[in-house]
Amino acid sequence: MLAHQTAEKLKKMRLPGMAEAFLNQLSQPSNTTMSFEEKLGLLVDYEWTHRQNRKLERMLKKASFKISACMEDIDYQHPRELDRKVMENLSTCQWILSAQNVIITGPTGTGKTYLSCALGNQGCRQGFSTRYFQVSKLLSKINMAKGDGTLPKLLNELAKTDLLVIDDFGLAPINAPESRDILEIIDDRYQRGSTIVSAQLPVEHWHETIADPTVADAILDRVIHNAHKLILKGDTMRKCPPRS
Repeated sequence: MLAHQTAEKLKKMRLPGMAEAFLNQLSQPSNTTMSFEEKLGLLVDYEWTHRQNRKLERMLKKASFKISACMEDIDYQHPRELDRKVMENLSTCQWILSAQNVIITGPTGTGKTYLSCALGNQGCRQGFSTRYFQVSKLLSKINMAKGDGTLPKLLNELAKTDLLVIDDFGLAPINAPESRDILEIIDDRYQRGSTIVSAQLPVEHWHETIADPTVADAILDRVIHNAHKLILKGDTMRKCPPRS
């Protein structure tokens, strides 16, 4: 009875992981040989792991990735000129600490979205706040924020996000007002946060999709500066049979 009361008190103190570990310890006779310090250490470790897992779940949910992807599942067998060493270097997330960017370009089906989401997932695992947007949905969210008066709040949130993933850039032309909105976001984040931009078009053709050439210069200057470039080539991976 006393044990369950203790567990309930732990839960009320917002220590659910420790409460669960405490009850588990009581149900395992082998734990009777452990010292008090060892038992307490296990309780603290369990609570720490529980909180870290819950934090990661919240971060992944807020990031809103298009697909579930992780660095461990990246396919290096398909011929698309993806360098494993480069990806291993990016997996350290040092580039996020340094407020650097990543540009991923390549034909349809070469895995740009998967790589973007995998890098974003890795960022979340290492505690970096992350948001994922397709360009069209980002622009739609901006327009809605303009309409309901929440644009300053949205821009402030994006500016403070450690890693912003912008997918499908250049898939459709970007008009002058939209290009200024994107520039404001990129400019607010310049040297403060990292951005992943994925696009079918090579970087040298990005100007063609942005209506205002002056704004295009400003966007590219801020994105390309100190950016890691992943240039994918080859046929679509969607033609390939699933790996065993």
